[in-house]
Amino acid sequence: MHAVHPLRPSREGSLNGPIGFVPPEGSIVLTFLVPPELAGQRLDHFIRNRIPRLSRTRAQEIVAACAVRRDGTKRRSSDRVQRGEMVLLVRPRLEEPTDPIEIVVLHEDALVLAVDKPAGLPMHPTATYHRYTLTFALRERYGAGAPHIAHRLDRETSGVVLCGKTVDAERSLKRAFEARQVKKTYLAIVRGRLDAHEGVVDVPLGRAIEGLHVLMRVDPEAGGLPARTRYRVIERAQHTSLLSLEPETGRQHQLRVHLASIGHPIVGDKLYGPDGVEPFLEHIETGMTDALRMRLGHDRHALHAHEVRFAHPATGAPTTITSALPADLRGLWAEVSR
Repeated sequence: MHAVHPLRPSREGSLNGPIGFVPPEGSIVLTFLVPPELAGQRLDHFIRNRIPRLSRTRAQEIVAACAVRRDGTKRRSSDRVQRGEMVLLVRPRLEEPTDPIEIVVLHEDALVLAVDKPAGLPMHPTATYHRYTLTFALRERYGAGAPHIAHRLDRETSGVVLCGKTVDAERSLKRAFEARQVKKTYLAIVRGRLDAHEGVVDVPLGRAIEGLHVLMRVDPEAGGLPARTRYRVIERAQHTSLLSLEPETGRQHQLRVHLASIGHPIVGDKLYGPDGVEPFLEHIETGMTDALRMRLGHDRHALHAHEVRFAHPATGAPTTITSALPADLRGLWAEVSR
Protein backbone atom coordinates (compact mmCIF):
# COMPACT_ATOMS: atom_id res chain seq x y z
CA MET A 1 0.00 0.00 0.00
CA HIS A 2 1.37 3.40 -0.89
CA ALA A 3 2.28 5.99 1.72
CA VAL A 4 -0.31 8.75 1.87
CA HIS A 5 0.97 12.21 1.06
CA PRO A 6 0.01 15.09 3.33
CA LEU A 7 -2.42 17.71 2.15
CA ARG A 8 -0.83 20.92 1.04
CA PRO A 9 -2.77 24.13 0.39
CA SER A 10 -3.02 25.22 -3.21
CA ARG A 11 -3.30 28.80 -4.37
CA GLU A 12 -7.06 28.40 -4.68
CA GLY A 13 -7.42 26.19 -1.59
CA SER A 14 -7.42 22.48 -2.46
CA LEU A 15 -10.13 21.39 -0.03
CA ASN A 16 -13.13 23.62 -0.42
CA GLY A 17 -11.51 26.84 0.76
CA PRO A 18 -8.11 27.92 2.06
CA ILE A 19 -6.27 25.65 4.48
CA GLY A 20 -4.45 27.40 7.24
CA PHE A 21 -2.07 24.61 8.09
CA VAL A 22 0.04 21.88 6.52
CA PRO A 23 -0.27 18.50 8.29
CA PRO A 24 3.01 17.02 9.56
CA GLU A 25 5.07 15.28 6.91
CA GLY A 26 3.97 11.69 6.43
CA SER A 27 0.55 12.24 7.97
CA ILE A 28 -2.32 10.10 6.75
CA VAL A 29 -5.16 12.40 5.76
CA LEU A 30 -8.79 11.49 5.19
CA THR A 31 -11.42 13.82 3.78
CA PHE A 32 -15.20 13.47 3.90
CA LEU A 33 -17.52 15.85 2.06
CA VAL A 34 -20.75 16.65 3.93
CA PRO A 35 -23.75 16.07 1.60
CA PRO A 36 -26.98 18.03 2.10
CA GLU A 37 -28.80 15.12 3.74
CA LEU A 38 -26.18 14.82 6.52
CA ALA A 39 -25.81 18.53 7.27
CA GLY A 40 -26.41 19.36 10.93
CA GLN A 41 -25.31 15.98 12.28
CA ARG A 42 -22.94 15.71 15.21
CA LEU A 43 -19.40 15.12 13.99
CA ASP A 44 -19.13 11.68 15.64
CA HIS A 45 -22.44 10.61 14.03
CA PHE A 46 -21.22 11.85 10.64
CA ILE A 47 -17.96 9.89 10.95
CA ARG A 48 -19.95 6.74 11.80
CA ASN A 49 -22.01 7.31 8.67
CA ARG A 50 -18.94 7.62 6.43
CA ILE A 51 -16.82 4.80 7.91
CA PRO A 52 -18.64 1.46 8.21
CA ARG A 53 -18.68 -0.67 11.36
CA LEU A 54 -17.65 2.06 13.80
CA SER A 55 -19.22 2.10 17.24
CA ARG A 56 -20.14 5.50 18.68
CA THR A 57 -17.32 5.17 21.21
CA ARG A 58 -14.83 4.37 18.45
CA ALA A 59 -16.04 7.31 16.36
CA GLN A 60 -15.58 9.63 19.35
CA GLU A 61 -12.05 8.32 19.87
CA ILE A 62 -11.23 9.03 16.23
CA VAL A 63 -12.62 12.55 16.48
CA ALA A 64 -10.63 13.23 19.67
CA ALA A 65 -7.41 11.93 18.14
CA CYS A 66 -7.66 13.09 14.53
CA ALA A 67 -10.41 15.59 13.69
CA VAL A 68 -9.14 19.09 12.91
CA ARG A 69 -10.53 22.29 11.48
CA ARG A 70 -9.06 23.89 8.40
CA ASP A 71 -6.77 26.01 10.58
CA GLY A 72 -5.45 22.89 12.32
CA THR A 73 -7.31 23.34 15.62
CA LYS A 74 -8.96 20.32 17.27
CA ARG A 75 -12.64 19.51 16.87
CA ARG A 76 -15.14 17.95 19.28
CA SER A 77 -17.61 15.11 18.80
CA SER A 78 -20.49 17.48 19.48
CA ASP A 79 -19.54 19.84 16.63
CA ARG A 80 -22.21 20.07 13.93
CA VAL A 81 -21.12 19.48 10.35
CA GLN A 82 -22.21 21.88 7.64
CA ARG A 83 -23.42 21.26 4.11
CA GLY A 84 -20.52 21.28 1.64
CA GLU A 85 -17.91 21.18 4.40
CA MET A 86 -14.88 18.94 3.98
CA VAL A 87 -14.28 17.11 7.26
CA LEU A 88 -10.58 16.44 7.89
CA LEU A 89 -9.08 13.55 9.85
CA VAL A 90 -5.29 13.72 10.22
CA ARG A 91 -3.48 10.69 11.59
CA PRO A 92 0.19 10.40 12.56
CA ARG A 93 2.74 8.88 10.24
CA LEU A 94 3.35 5.14 10.29
CA GLU A 95 6.40 3.71 12.05
CA GLU A 96 9.12 2.42 9.75
CA PRO A 97 9.84 -1.31 10.19
CA THR A 98 13.33 -2.36 11.20
CA ASP A 99 13.18 -5.92 9.85
CA PRO A 100 16.11 -7.01 7.66
CA ILE A 101 15.37 -6.92 3.93
CA GLU A 102 16.02 -10.07 1.90
CA ILE A 103 15.87 -9.64 -1.87
CA VAL A 104 15.75 -12.69 -4.14
CA VAL A 105 17.26 -12.17 -7.61
CA LEU A 106 15.18 -13.78 -10.36
CA HIS A 107 17.34 -12.70 -13.30
CA GLU A 108 20.49 -10.66 -13.81
CA ASP A 109 22.57 -9.78 -16.83
CA ALA A 110 24.64 -6.78 -17.90
CA LEU A 111 21.59 -4.54 -18.39
CA VAL A 112 18.59 -5.98 -16.56
CA LEU A 113 17.98 -7.02 -12.97
CA ALA A 114 14.72 -8.69 -11.93
CA VAL A 115 14.02 -9.17 -8.24
CA ASP A 116 11.25 -10.84 -6.27
CA LYS A 117 9.85 -8.07 -4.07
CA PRO A 118 8.49 -9.34 -0.75
CA ALA A 119 5.08 -8.21 0.42
CA GLY A 120 5.15 -5.20 2.74
CA LEU A 121 8.27 -3.61 1.25
CA PRO A 122 7.79 -0.12 -0.28
CA MET A 123 9.51 0.59 -3.57
CA HIS A 124 10.91 4.05 -2.86
CA PRO A 125 11.61 6.29 0.14
CA THR A 126 8.71 8.35 1.45
CA ALA A 127 8.09 10.59 4.43
CA THR A 128 7.68 7.40 6.49
CA TYR A 129 10.00 4.87 4.85
CA HIS A 130 13.66 5.75 4.47
CA ARG A 131 15.74 2.62 4.89
CA TYR A 132 13.00 -0.04 4.66
CA THR A 133 12.58 0.23 0.87
CA LEU A 134 13.55 -1.73 -2.22
CA THR A 135 15.63 1.25 -3.39
CA PHE A 136 17.67 1.19 -0.17
CA ALA A 137 18.10 -2.60 -0.36
CA LEU A 138 19.45 -2.32 -3.91
CA ARG A 139 21.94 0.38 -2.85
CA GLU A 140 23.07 -1.76 0.07
CA ARG A 141 23.69 -4.67 -2.30
CA TYR A 142 25.12 -2.89 -5.36
CA GLY A 143 26.55 0.33 -3.98
CA ALA A 144 26.40 3.77 -5.60
CA GLY A 145 25.76 2.35 -9.07
CA ALA A 146 22.73 0.34 -7.98
CA PRO A 147 20.13 -0.61 -10.60
CA HIS A 148 17.14 1.72 -10.94
CA ILE A 149 13.58 0.46 -10.61
CA ALA A 150 11.63 0.72 -13.87
CA HIS A 151 8.03 0.46 -12.59
CA ARG A 152 5.99 0.22 -9.38
CA LEU A 153 4.15 -2.25 -7.22
CA ASP A 154 1.98 -1.45 -4.20
CA ARG A 155 3.73 -1.96 -0.87
CA GLU A 156 1.67 -5.06 0.00
CA THR A 157 1.94 -6.58 -3.49
CA SER A 158 4.67 -9.16 -3.92
CA GLY A 159 6.43 -10.33 -7.06
CA VAL A 160 8.53 -9.42 -10.09
CA VAL A 161 10.16 -5.99 -10.29
CA LEU A 162 12.34 -5.01 -13.26
CA CYS A 163 15.35 -2.71 -12.88
CA GLY A 164 17.77 -1.19 -15.37
CA LYS A 165 21.45 -1.58 -14.56
CA THR A 166 22.44 1.33 -16.80
CA VAL A 167 20.76 4.66 -17.49
CA ASP A 168 19.96 3.60 -21.05
CA ALA A 169 18.53 0.27 -19.93
CA GLU A 170 16.38 1.97 -17.31
CA ARG A 171 15.03 4.42 -19.89
CA SER A 172 14.36 1.64 -22.37
CA LEU A 173 12.39 -0.37 -19.83
CA LYS A 174 10.41 2.65 -18.68
CA ARG A 175 9.54 3.55 -22.27
CA ALA A 176 8.37 -0.02 -22.84
CA PHE A 177 6.11 0.17 -19.79
CA GLU A 178 4.72 3.53 -20.88
CA ALA A 179 4.05 2.21 -24.39
CA ARG A 180 2.31 -0.87 -22.90
CA GLN A 181 4.85 -3.15 -24.57
CA VAL A 182 5.53 -4.98 -21.30
CA LYS A 183 2.98 -7.73 -20.60
CA LYS A 184 2.27 -8.37 -16.92
CA THR A 185 0.41 -11.23 -15.30
CA TYR A 186 -0.74 -11.17 -11.69
CA LEU A 187 -2.24 -13.83 -9.45
CA ALA A 188 -4.96 -12.87 -6.98
CA ILE A 189 -7.19 -14.61 -4.47
CA VAL A 190 -10.57 -12.87 -4.45
CA ARG A 191 -13.78 -13.12 -2.47
CA GLY A 192 -16.58 -15.16 -4.03
CA ARG A 193 -16.87 -17.67 -6.89
CA LEU A 194 -16.78 -16.10 -10.33
CA ASP A 195 -19.27 -17.75 -12.67
CA ALA A 196 -17.55 -16.79 -15.92
CA HIS A 197 -14.30 -18.58 -16.71
CA GLU A 198 -12.82 -15.37 -18.06
CA GLY A 199 -13.78 -11.79 -18.72
CA VAL A 200 -12.75 -8.15 -19.08
CA VAL A 201 -13.31 -5.20 -16.77
CA ASP A 202 -13.24 -2.07 -18.90
CA VAL A 203 -14.11 0.83 -16.59
CA PRO A 204 -12.29 4.18 -16.29
CA LEU A 205 -10.69 5.04 -12.95
CA GLY A 206 -10.34 8.36 -11.15
CA ARG A 207 -9.38 9.73 -7.76
CA ALA A 208 -11.95 9.20 -5.05
CA ILE A 209 -13.83 12.36 -4.16
CA GLU A 210 -13.38 11.66 -0.48
CA GLY A 211 -11.44 9.27 1.72
CA LEU A 212 -7.71 8.65 1.66
CA HIS A 213 -5.79 10.66 -0.89
CA VAL A 214 -4.50 7.52 -2.60
CA LEU A 215 -8.01 6.09 -2.87
CA MET A 216 -9.24 5.38 -6.40
CA ARG A 217 -12.75 4.70 -7.71
CA VAL A 218 -14.46 3.57 -10.87
CA ASP A 219 -15.28 6.71 -12.81
CA PRO A 220 -17.27 5.91 -15.97
CA GLU A 221 -18.90 9.32 -16.38
CA ALA A 222 -16.68 11.98 -14.79
CA GLY A 223 -13.67 11.90 -17.09
CA GLY A 224 -11.72 9.07 -15.45
CA LEU A 225 -8.69 7.58 -17.18
CA PRO A 226 -9.28 4.49 -19.35
CA ALA A 227 -8.51 1.25 -17.53
CA ARG A 228 -8.86 -2.31 -18.77
CA THR A 229 -8.17 -5.62 -17.02
CA ARG A 230 -8.49 -9.17 -18.34
CA TYR A 231 -9.10 -11.96 -15.85
CA ARG A 232 -9.19 -15.73 -16.00
CA VAL A 233 -10.29 -18.16 -13.29
CA ILE A 234 -7.56 -20.65 -12.43
CA GLU A 235 -9.40 -22.44 -9.64
CA ARG A 236 -12.51 -22.00 -7.52
CA ALA A 237 -13.14 -22.74 -3.85
CA GLN A 238 -16.43 -22.50 -1.97
CA HIS A 239 -16.21 -18.79 -1.19
CA THR A 240 -13.09 -17.66 -3.07
CA SER A 241 -11.46 -17.80 -6.50
CA LEU A 242 -7.85 -17.85 -7.68
CA LEU A 243 -7.46 -15.58 -10.71
CA SER A 244 -4.89 -14.75 -13.34
CA LEU A 245 -5.01 -11.04 -14.19
CA GLU A 246 -3.59 -9.14 -17.16
CA PRO A 247 -3.83 -5.36 -16.89
CA GLU A 248 -3.86 -3.72 -20.31
CA THR A 249 -3.37 -0.33 -18.67
CA GLY A 250 -1.35 0.59 -15.58
CA ARG A 251 -3.54 2.82 -13.41
CA GLN A 252 -2.93 3.16 -9.68
CA HIS A 253 -4.68 0.35 -7.75
CA GLN A 254 -6.28 -0.76 -11.03
CA LEU A 255 -6.58 -4.47 -10.28
CA ARG A 256 -7.85 -3.91 -6.76
CA VAL A 257 -10.49 -1.37 -7.78
CA HIS A 258 -11.62 -3.31 -10.86
CA LEU A 259 -12.10 -6.53 -8.91
CA ALA A 260 -13.97 -4.72 -6.15
CA SER A 261 -16.19 -3.08 -8.79
CA ILE A 262 -17.44 -6.46 -10.01
CA GLY A 263 -18.14 -7.67 -6.48
CA HIS A 264 -14.98 -9.75 -6.00
CA PRO A 265 -12.50 -7.70 -3.96
CA ILE A 266 -9.09 -9.17 -3.27
CA VAL A 267 -8.88 -11.06 0.02
CA GLY A 268 -7.07 -8.99 2.64
CA ASP A 269 -7.53 -5.64 0.91
CA LYS A 270 -7.68 -2.96 3.62
CA LEU A 271 -8.94 -0.21 1.27
CA TYR A 272 -11.25 -1.79 -1.29
CA GLY A 273 -12.82 -4.64 0.66
CA PRO A 274 -16.43 -4.75 1.91
CA ASP A 275 -15.62 -2.58 4.96
CA GLY A 276 -14.11 0.33 3.02
CA VAL A 277 -11.16 2.16 4.59
CA GLU A 278 -11.99 1.23 8.20
CA PRO A 279 -9.65 -1.84 8.26
CA PHE A 280 -6.80 0.40 7.08
CA LEU A 281 -7.46 2.86 9.88
CA GLU A 282 -7.69 0.09 12.45
CA HIS A 283 -4.45 -1.46 11.20
CA ILE A 284 -2.64 1.86 11.61
CA GLU A 285 -3.60 2.01 15.27
CA THR A 286 -3.50 -1.63 16.39
CA GLY A 287 -1.42 -3.48 13.85
CA MET A 288 -2.71 -6.83 12.64
CA THR A 289 -4.88 -8.36 15.37
CA ASP A 290 -6.63 -11.73 15.25
CA ALA A 291 -10.00 -9.99 14.97
CA LEU A 292 -8.85 -7.81 12.07
CA ARG A 293 -7.27 -10.79 10.31
CA MET A 294 -10.54 -12.69 10.58
CA ARG A 295 -12.42 -9.84 8.91
CA LEU A 296 -9.85 -9.31 6.17
CA GLY A 297 -9.12 -12.97 5.49
CA HIS A 298 -5.35 -12.42 5.32
CA ASP A 299 -2.59 -10.18 6.66
CA ARG A 300 -2.15 -8.36 3.33
CA HIS A 301 -4.00 -8.11 0.06
CA ALA A 302 -3.58 -11.39 -1.80
CA LEU A 303 -2.05 -10.00 -5.00
CA HIS A 304 1.19 -11.20 -6.59
CA ALA A 305 3.05 -9.97 -9.68
CA HIS A 306 3.61 -13.38 -11.22
CA GLU A 307 5.15 -12.78 -14.64
CA VAL A 308 6.63 -10.03 -16.79
CA ARG A 309 7.25 -10.39 -20.54
CA PHE A 310 9.30 -7.79 -22.42
CA ALA A 311 11.81 -7.24 -25.20
CA HIS A 312 15.34 -7.20 -23.82
CA PRO A 313 16.79 -3.68 -24.16
CA ALA A 314 20.06 -4.95 -25.67
CA THR A 315 18.88 -7.54 -28.19
CA GLY A 316 15.13 -7.15 -28.45
CA ALA A 317 14.81 -10.84 -27.65
CA PRO A 318 11.53 -11.85 -25.94
CA THR A 319 12.28 -12.24 -22.24
CA THR A 320 10.04 -13.71 -19.56
CA ILE A 321 10.61 -13.42 -15.81
CA THR A 322 8.43 -15.44 -13.46
CA SER A 323 7.91 -15.45 -9.70
CA ALA A 324 6.04 -18.34 -8.10
CA LEU A 325 3.12 -17.68 -5.77
CA PRO A 326 4.76 -16.93 -2.38
CA ALA A 327 4.36 -19.13 0.67
CA ASP A 328 1.82 -16.92 2.43
CA LEU A 329 -0.56 -16.97 -0.54
CA ARG A 330 -0.03 -20.68 -1.15
CA GLY A 331 -0.97 -21.24 2.48
CA LEU A 332 -4.00 -18.98 2.16
CA TRP A 333 -5.28 -20.84 -0.92
CA ALA A 334 -4.70 -24.20 0.73
CA GLU A 335 -6.75 -23.02 3.72
CA VAL A 336 -9.70 -21.56 1.79
CA SER A 337 -9.90 -24.40 -0.73
CA ARG A 338 -9.88 -27.40 1.58
